[in-house]
Amino acid sequence: MEDEAHHVQRMTSQETLNDLPITAIRVLISGRVQGVGFRYSTQEKARELGLNGWVRNRRNGSVEAVFEGSPTLVQTVVAWCHHGPPTAEVTHVETFREATQDLFQFDIRPTT
Repeated sequence: MEDEAHHVQRMTSQETLNDLPITAIRVLISGRVQGVGFRYSTQEKARELGLNGWVRNRRNGSVEAVFEGSPTLVQTVVAWCHHGPPTAEVTHVETFREATQDLFQFDIRPTT
């Protein structure tokens, strides 16, 4: 399913990204993911893996992130998002393929 406003495409759980040199994935994480250090832990994990992008809280209680980098490393951090830090309780994760944005670091952005 494509979202024309953001030029994203929903991924199936069977898709792999290994055939792409650089990929960008948007992730929406639901559950008890705010007030538990999820954004800071996500930034730390992404930087540890050498990924670029950003993470932010959403007003609806979820966390949103964009990861950009090698497909294997992006898959690693997306898998991590399914559980997050020990204090989080993740109940649902959605992933969307994005156009790369040539991001140069990994930031925590303001809530939207």
